[in-house]
Amino acid sequence: MAGMKEIRTHIKSVEETLKITNAMYLIASSNVRKAKKQLIHVGPYFHKIESTIADILYHSPEIEHRFFDQRRQILPDRRKVGYVIITSDKGMAGAYNHNILKLAEQEIAKVSNPVLLVVGQVGRAYFAGRGVPVDEEFLQTAENPTMWRARDLSEDLIMRFDRGELDEIYVLYTNLKSSFCLEPTVRKLLPLSRDAFPAPQHGKDEPQVTYLPSVEAVMNLLVAGYLRGELLGTLTESYCSEQNARMTAMKSSSDNAREMLQELNLSLNRARQAAITQEINEVVGGAQAAR
Repeated sequence: MAGMKEIRTHIKSVEETLKITNAMYLIASSNVRKAKKQLIHVGPYFHKIESTIADILYHSPEIEHRFFDQRRQILPDRRKVGYVIITSDKGMAGAYNHNILKLAEQEIAKVSNPVLLVVGQVGRAYFAGRGVPVDEEFLQTAENPTMWRARDLSEDLIMRFDRGELDEIYVLYTNLKSSFCLEPTVRKLLPLSRDAFPAPQHGKDEPQVTYLPSVEAVMNLLVAGYLRGELLGTLTESYCSEQNARMTAMKSSSDNAREMLQELNLSLNRARQAAITQEINEVVGGAQAAR
């Protein structure tokens, strides 16, 4: 059995660890609430953009727009497919990063010309360690999913799509279905599909909207806003999932630390009792020897 000094040192170490894991749990819980609140506030704006695009497509079915161009003339083995892979900047989040990176490897294996655009330090380090080239890194974005960062990312993707550097763009993120269900998900960003914008349900007397200066100009603006909304949504969903996974991991670590403290305190009591018993035996033995 370890001595009382070693046990006390071990207890102190576990108590310090418990303080850290408990603090990280509280911070992650606060971050989840803040991110969900942000997503709720901006949600109506992007839903309005989506419904407006659907209205334009419904009333102008003949419209041709570059963001809806499927580029079918490009053969599958020559198509350049971009993957925006959202990971975290930090670890200690359970299987959060492992699951999304596993999905990324599966998706990359399906195409001939994958282009990786990685969000987060963990993803960058993962692919660098395996010698997989990363075309661009978006660091410090996973921990701060704001409108401005989503705008910068969407502008970069639109530029690549317009230049023909990418023919298809997908985002790989973690969907927070519930506190106990984090689902790695693939969503197509570009080119857009008309099927993704169902026909709006108009009332009988609702007037038709006129778009100025032209439908094409309005569509250019709306699609850019739509992509910003999609990216902000996926970044925020991933951030919420990361923090939720960290909450779960830290709660499990805290529970394990508390159980360990109970066992160590029991061991300390046993060691203290054994030391007292030994002292009593020594006193009794000395007294008997003195007789």
